[in-house]
Amino acid sequence: MAEEISAKTVMALREKTNAGMMDCKKALKEAEGDLEKAETILRKKGITKADNKSDRQTKEGIISSYIHMAGRIGVMIEVNCETDFVARNEIFQTFVKDIALHIAASNPKYLTRDDVPADLISKEREIAADQVKGKPEAIVEKIVQGKIDKIFAEQCLMGQAFIKNQDITIADFVKSKIAELGENLVVRRFVRYAVGEDVES
Repeated sequence: MAEEISAKTVMALREKTNAGMMDCKKALKEAEGDLEKAETILRKKGITKADNKSDRQTKEGIISSYIHMAGRIGVMIEVNCETDFVARNEIFQTFVKDIALHIAASNPKYLTRDDVPADLISKEREIAADQVKGKPEAIVEKIVQGKIDKIFAEQCLMGQAFIKNQDITIADFVKSKIAELGENLVVRRFVRYAVGEDVES
């Protein structure tokens, strides 16, 4: 039964619980494909408890930096939490460093898909549609949406696969730390510099 669990079922559980894809797959295998049982398994493990904290205020936190390649790439990042106690916690600080390292390596352009300019999305949709012109409308829309989703996954920090664990996204990584630390955590902003980048000659 575990081998027959579809991606659609995994996504349904993820949408219901906001747990990571791998956690959802494991829970569904354990529950032999039963969505309700899988949700209960996730709740018992505390994996979904991060969702209950998402509306809590985050006014504490740290600004951290990461310098890579002997000073050729640098990242500054602000990550917020609820209390100064957690801001001073070694787990939290390592978590922030890991995200900064990821940004240095993966070079995301935006924080979330909501930050991607609408005109850029429209332009990419137009290009993608032209590339599959002549196919049935439903197929065209599916292909175009797939290309847009790929852009989000490649260019938005929260949608990128975490460099230290390609099975989860940065959003999943954040949720795992929310569950571990017991506070809402928010990646507020970041900036990445590379020597010579965007400098006119």
